[in-house]
Amino acid sequence: MEFVNQYNEATKDKKGQIIPAEVTIYEDRTFTFVTKLPPVSALIKQALKLEKGSGATPKDTVGELTPAQVRDIAQTKLQDLNTDSLDSAIKTVEGTAKSMGVKIG
Repeated sequence: MEFVNQYNEATKDKKGQIIPAEVTIYEDRTFTFVTKLPPVSALIKQALKLEKGSGATPKDTVGELTPAQVRDIAQTKLQDLNTDSLDSAIKTVEGTAKSMGVKIG
């Protein structure tokens, strides 16, 4: 119950968002956790105000992101990705968008 209380306190200003956490549990049963940014797919859905992605990609598309939106999402998510390159982060966002049925315009 202690984790739930601490997690809720740490994320109280992010109501309604998906907030992943990296939890480390020690042998003495104590723990630490670090909250991460929402997944790229959640940021895309938020930017386009979507409920969900397409269930039949690439046949069906559900929206279109501008290059500026892709760049903004990549910059937001960059600190959580395993790269320091904005170009690599942009490619990650584009790949996620494509798999969701979102075009890049």
